[in-house]
Amino acid sequence: MATQTNTRKGKVRTYFKGVRAEVKKVNWPSRKELINYTAIVIFISIIVSLVVWILDLGIHRILSLIIR
Repeated sequence: MATQTNTRKGKVRTYFKGVRAEVKKVNWPSRKELINYTAIVIFISIIVSLVVWILDLGIHRILSLIIR
């Protein structure tokens, strides 16, 4: 039983060492890039929400004409 626990601990430790090594390889964006990407995401989100809102209004009006 003790060998299983030690083996698991060894595997977990190896896993997290690998994770740490991979995170060091990541090319993180600069502050300016991060701000630009965030602005783009917010802009696209607003555009998509407006399109969905307009479609919802159109479908609502069409259904209200059909139901009457």
